[in-house]
Formats: sequence, structure tokens, C-alpha cells
Amino acid sequence: MKASDLFVKALENEGVEYIFGIPGEENLDFLESLRESKIKLILTRHEQGAGFMAATYGRLTGKVGVCLATLGPGATNFVTAAAYAQLGGMPMMMITGQKPIKKSKQGRFQIVDIVNMMKPVTKYAKTVVNGNNIPSMVREAFKLATTERPGAVHIELPEDIADEEVDFNIYPVQNVRYPKADNHTISDAVKMIEKAKRPLLLIGAGANRNRIGDALTNFVNETGIPFFSTQMGKGVVDENHKLCLSTAALSKDDFIHCAIERADLIINVGHDVIEKPPFFMENTPDATKVIHMNFFPSEVDDTYFPQLDVIGDIASNVNSLSNALSRQEHWDFDYYIRLAEEIRTRLSKYFGDTRFPILPQKAVRTIRQTLAAEDIVTLDNGVYKIWFARNYRCAQPNTLLLDNALATMGAGLPSGMAAKMVNPNSKVVAVCGDGGFMMNSQEMETAVRLNLDLTVVILNDNSYGMIKWKQAGMGFENFGLDLGNPDFVKYAEAYGATGHRPTSCEDFAQTLEKCVNGKGVHLIDLAVDYSLNHSILNDLLANKQCML
Repeated sequence: MKASDLFVKALENEGVEYIFGIPGEENLDFLESLRESKIKLILTRHEQGAGFMAATYGRLTGKVGVCLATLGPGATNFVTAAAYAQLGGMPMMMITGQKPIKKSKQGRFQIVDIVNMMKPVTKYAKTVVNGNNIPSMVREAFKLATTERPGAVHIELPEDIADEEVDFNIYPVQNVRYPKADNHTISDAVKMIEKAKRPLLLIGAGANRNRIGDALTNFVNETGIPFFSTQMGKGVVDENHKLCLSTAALSKDDFIHCAIERADLIINVGHDVIEKPPFFMENTPDATKVIHMNFFPSEVDDTYFPQLDVIGDIASNVNSLSNALSRQEHWDFDYYIRLAEEIRTRLSKYFGDTRFPILPQKAVRTIRQTLAAEDIVTLDNGVYKIWFARNYRCAQPNTLLLDNALATMGAGLPSGMAAKMVNPNSKVVAVCGDGGFMMNSQEMETAVRLNLDLTVVILNDNSYGMIKWKQAGMGFENFGLDLGNPDFVKYAEAYGATGHRPTSCEDFAQTLEKCVNGKGVHLIDLAVDYSLNHSILNDLLANKQCML
């Protein structure tokens, strides 16, 4: 059989449902093999959008999302998406074409060393030089993409190799099982927790896996230990739980840090230094101690150097802790409980504000009230991500998809599209800044062509708002960050979507309700007021007085 046919058969063997991407002439053998496959090709308008969709598919399903591009410029457009998946722990495979490697037809035209370019941002990057090696390469790549820590892999398929005659040979898929920590390590962790006076549980991105949420919920209920999460750990345990202190949206100087500063032990489940730090460790004898629970050992960093590593299957190890721990009379959670209520009160201050352009806090509140627990919000990257992290409480995992690892702009819309494909019965809202939306806005056509029921909310401030906030915080004058935008309503209509421009908070609530319950692609151009960002996030929080 032809090597390209074997490649597609190997992907079918791995359970691949979709391939997102843009084929080129070097992919035509592969494309013809794909034509007769049960795998669906999702043609996008840019390779970056395809990569973001594949990565989000991997994040939501735990399976490998696959994307396709040609050589040269098509492949280089994958780099940001590769880093997005790699840093975000999302299993994704990129397949790129290449000129024939046995005989040059066009000199060095379009040829870039893609494999070496991909190596720093992937777990695996190789060129197929013998078609008979395709099945083992695919199996190895998929295994690496899904094992902890998940990430991106890349296979380059040259044009002449794709056309080779090869033998059929498919490798069976073997699931990886992770060992549990030994009894001595669990015993050491139990002693540290029972000895502590004010232990605190932190839930990170690595805890967002099957089984772990149930294990952590049981741990919280059995021990009574309060918890908080990183931005990418939101919803692993229901954030409406009375013991939830909220999310560490900032690295310091937020209300949650009043609790962190009083903790003498943090049980850190699933967090590592790739995600922006939720707190900074101090290297002093009386500083807060940290237990690192993850699939892999901690990496020593200036901000993070745990005193104990509990390595292995997280769910099993959390269950072992739950079974071995007993509540201690000297544990003192009174401050945490009072602070949890205080945080809810502080964060809800602007929920009823009706000024327009809308405050981000009010926008978050409106979206939360409109959507059910199982519905999904995907975020692009901008200052609004902080407001969603602080104010959007998740009852279920993977219902607020934000990127706190690479933190790239341009991913919000493609992520929303993939989320809707994976969860067709859930309502999906993609929230983008005007800057981030325009980086991959052409995928609106893809969403319309796919007949997706999707709502896109653009928080429009005619600028790069995140950097303006940072600029103001550093005491600099406003410079170089204001921009102009198209008429987003007409822009949406040009793609066959429906555009809306609310003129009040009440109008936005009614429009959003109509859009998420309607059919087709809807875009809401929502004017946003970020004027309080500096006074709240820089001044108020830095000068806060922690309650006694």
C-alpha cells in the first residue's frame, strides 16, 4: 500500500476523529488517502487557527488533536500553536509536508528546517525517511503526546516518501498506567499535613484530568481543608463549594493572598512552574512549606522549591491521603472561612453596576448568569482574563478555557469552535478582546461553514488593554497601544454570521440570552470600560488590609 495510506490507517488506529488544517501541494498524496478515510478534514483559514483547534480538542478530550500544514510558511505558522499546546499540557500532533528528500526538484525553494525548529516547542519532532517506519513513529508520537506532561509532537512527511509502496503494519494502542507513591512518601505527607496548623489546598492545571476532580472533592469534604486554584485549575472542584477561597488570578497582592500568607503548609496538586505562579515561595526557615503532588517531580525554581514531592497517579495519591488523614483538633480554618465570604463580597462589588460601556466585572457576571454549569467559555488573552479568573466561578472542569501558560492572543475563537465540536450539546461563548479577535478573525468563515452554534463576544476598547494596564502600573504615559477597528457587526455579516451591538448592560444581557439560545454564529460587539483596572488591580489590591 502507499505510505500516505498507511499514515492515515495509523491515525485511524489511534482513534483520530478530525484533522484541522490547510493542505498544500506536498500533502496531496496524504489528502487523497484522507479522502477515503472516516477521519474528517476541517479546513481552516490559517494554520494557527487549525493548531489552536487541535490543541483545544486535546485539552477537552485527553486524546491527541491532529493538525495538517504544508512545508515552509504553512509549517512555520504552526509554531505558536505548538508552544500553546506544549506549555498548556495539551496533546496535539502536527503533520507537515516537505519537498522530496531523495531528489531535489526546486532547489531550496520554501525549504526550512522545520524539524529542528519544532524541537524546542515539542516533545517529539522527526522526519519520515522510510515509509515503513510510519506506524511506529505515529504510535511513539501519540504515546508521548498523551503521557504526562501532555504536549505537542510533530511528524514531517516528505512528498516522495508519501508516495512510496510500503507494507501494512499497525501497532496496537497501549494505555499508560501511572504508579502510586510509596507508603513512606504518603506517610511523610500525612505527617506534614497533620502537623500543620493552617494547611491549604491548591489545585493546578495538572489536576484537570479524569478521576482527579472526584478524588479532590472527596479530600476537601473528608478533611475540611479549604482550597483555591490556579487559573487553569478552575472547576476541578466546584468553586461554589463553601470551602473555596477563589482563584489566584494574580501572583501576589490579591485577596486570596491574605490566606496564602497565613498558611503554614500548601498542598499543591497539579501545579508546576510553567503556569504563571499563584504565589511565591520564600527560602527562610519559618516560610510556608509546600507539598508537590503531581505526575512528575518538581523543578527547583526561585519561586518554587517544595519540601516534599509526592509523585505518581494524582487521583490514587489523593485518595491515599484522604484514607490516611484524620482531622486534627489544632487545625484552625476560621480565618479561611471568614475570608472566603469576604472575598465573595469584595468580588461582587460591581456586579450590579449598570454604567455603559460595561465594566468587565459586570460582563463576567452577565455571562455567568446566562450560562449553565456545563456550558463553556473560551478566552483569548487580555486583561479581561484576570476578571474572569477572579469572578467567573466554575462548577465543572474545562468550562472556562483560558491560557495561563503561553498566554497567547488569537486562540479564543478557534478554541471556542473546537469546544463546540467536542461538546455539541453545551452552549459555547468565545470571549475575545478586539486585538486578539483580529489575529484569527478569519476563522469566522470556518465557524459559519461548519454550521456551528457559537457566540463570540468582543470586549472592545480600541486598544491593547492588557499592556495599557501594565503601562499605567509602571507609571508610564499612555503611548503606542491605541488602535482602530472595523465595524464588527458588518464584519460578522460579511462572513454570514449575525452581528449585534448592545447599547446598555440590560441590552447586552438580553442579546446574549438570545444568541446562546439561537442557531448559527453570533458576534456581539461589546464596548468595555477598563478605567478601573489600574485603581483596583494596581492600587487597591497592593494597599489592601487583610481582615484579622
